[in-house]
Amino acid sequence: MKLLRLLASAPVALASIPLEAPSYRDELVALHKSLVEISSITYTENDAGSFLVEYLTQRGFVAEIEFLPPWNDTGDELGDGKPRFNVLAWPGPKHHPSPAVLVTSHIDTVPPHIPYSRSDGELSGDTLIAGRGSVDAKASVAAQIIAVSELVREKRINAEDVMLLFVVGEERSGDGMRYFSDTLSHLDPPPKLKAAIFGEPTEAKLACGHKGFFACTITARGKAGHSGYPWLGKSATETLMRGVVKVLDAELGSSAKFGNTTVNVGVIEGGVALNVIPEKAVAKIAGRVAIGPEESGGAIVVERVKRVLRDVDESAFEIECVNGYGVVECACDVPGFDTATMNYGTDVYNLAGDHKRYLYGPGSILVAHGADEAIKLKDLEQGVEGFKKIILHTLRDEAGEL
Repeated sequence: MKLLRLLASAPVALASIPLEAPSYRDELVALHKSLVEISSITYTENDAGSFLVEYLTQRGFVAEIEFLPPWNDTGDELGDGKPRFNVLAWPGPKHHPSPAVLVTSHIDTVPPHIPYSRSDGELSGDTLIAGRGSVDAKASVAAQIIAVSELVREKRINAEDVMLLFVVGEERSGDGMRYFSDTLSHLDPPPKLKAAIFGEPTEAKLACGHKGFFACTITARGKAGHSGYPWLGKSATETLMRGVVKVLDAELGSSAKFGNTTVNVGVIEGGVALNVIPEKAVAKIAGRVAIGPEESGGAIVVERVKRVLRDVDESAFEIECVNGYGVVECACDVPGFDTATMNYGTDVYNLAGDHKRYLYGPGSILVAHGADEAIKLKDLEQGVEGFKKIILHTLRDEAGEL
């Protein structure tokens, strides 16, 4: 009866409900806890990376640190002064492998740091684990490590088949993955990847792709003056607001698979005092692109944004845009998974190559980045099993086991 009540209350497949706690439960919970307890807001990831190196090497992995170049204008003012690095690891041998499969996620989080907590009582599938990064994406990091460890322990994969990669900077510019991609050919030997499995919260669905992205800073210029005589000046704030509203209302591109292109106005500021006509106003926007192609879809939408703003005022706007790309297609050919497309961006685009690309992970994006970020233990454990299944599918071992 207890199982029947559980089935009635949880809209998941029977096969995904373990009849008893998996043997790795305690190790998974401890690893996830350690990761979430460490604050690793973008540009301050050193402590989390150092923990992973120690954790992995103590468990027989070979870990290698890939230092990123010195600070640049995007992160210097936000960092903690410590070096930033990606963590590469593999379960042996000690020489550098040439893996067929890369299993990867990111260790940075959005601000602010939220301390680790979990619901009272003994551990069970319904134990709720909360804290910044508990979903995005330390749930994937922990699940991936346990998944690879279990597959090696069970001798279902060869140790040299898989490499783990945990990168910095995904939540901002993707600089960690882009640096790894740029230096991949310098590894000895260079990996000949058959597939890369990216960990992000997908509610344990296999993502068939995700929207593209662009980011723009829009600056409106006006003419300062006394607010009692608005016709003698030109309000940059008013001009900016009219332009931004037009952008929000515009049809910027849509597709049947990915829906509509959407825009978020993340920052807006302008003026010096309430009784002064503003001379300058700035908005920072982020767009989720629903059209392709991957390489130029973002640029197409940016041009449409610029056209909308020119129609509002031909000369008032300065527009600087970065990180543009179109919709990103991912493989969703592994049997036994529900599938979906995602509205967010990932590091999938930042890793160059002709490998297959999979996107999967435990937890919901709907609580990521929010004050209520949390995951149930059964979903974290389901993530381990999902990653195992995808890894096995990509390797297709001789026994044909998936």
